Amino acid sequence: MKPLPLPVRLAAGLAATAVEQARRLPQQLAGLPVTVVSEALQLSMRVQQRVTELAIKGDDVLAGMRPVEDEPEWATFDEDEPAEPDEGPWEAEEHALSAEPPAALPNYDDLTLPQLRARLRALSAEDLHQLLEYERAHGDRPEFTGMLIRRIANLDVQSEP
Repeated sequence: MKPLPLPVRLAAGLAATAVEQARRLPQQLAGLPVTVVSEALQLSMRVQQRVTELAIKGDDVLAGMRPVEDEPEWATFDEDEPAEPDEGPWEAEEHALSAEPPAALPNYDDLTLPQLRARLRALSAEDLHQLLEYERAHGDRPEFTGMLIRRIANLDVQSEP
C-alpha cells in the first residue's frame, strides 16, 4: 500500500493531537487555579526580593553619608561596670550555696516562670529585692531577673505621689 501524502498525514496527526488535548482539558482546568496562584506568589516574592535589595543598597549609600558614632550612648561595656570586690571562685560558690531562699517564697527554686509571675503581686518591694538578690546569687536566669526588675520598677512607679 502506498503511503498517504504528507499533508494528509499531518492533518490526521493534528486531529489526533486535538482530540487528546480536548480529553485532557478537564484535568488541566482543575489544576489551572493552582498554577495561577503559584505564579502570582512567585511574582510577589520576586518583587519583595527586589525591594529588599534596593533597600539594602540604599542603606549602604546612606551609611556613607552619616557620621559614625564612636560609642553609642546606650551601649555599656564591661569596663564601664563598677569593679566588684575580688572573691575567689570557691568563696563565691560557698556564698551562693549558703544563702537560703527568701522567707516570702521558701519554694522559690521549684517555681516555674508562670508560677512566679502569679505570685509577684502579693509580694512587697522588700520581698522582691530579696528574691532578686537571691536569683542573682544562684541561677541568675535572665527571664527571672528581668521579671523581678520590672515588677520592682512598677511598684516604684505606683508608690510615687
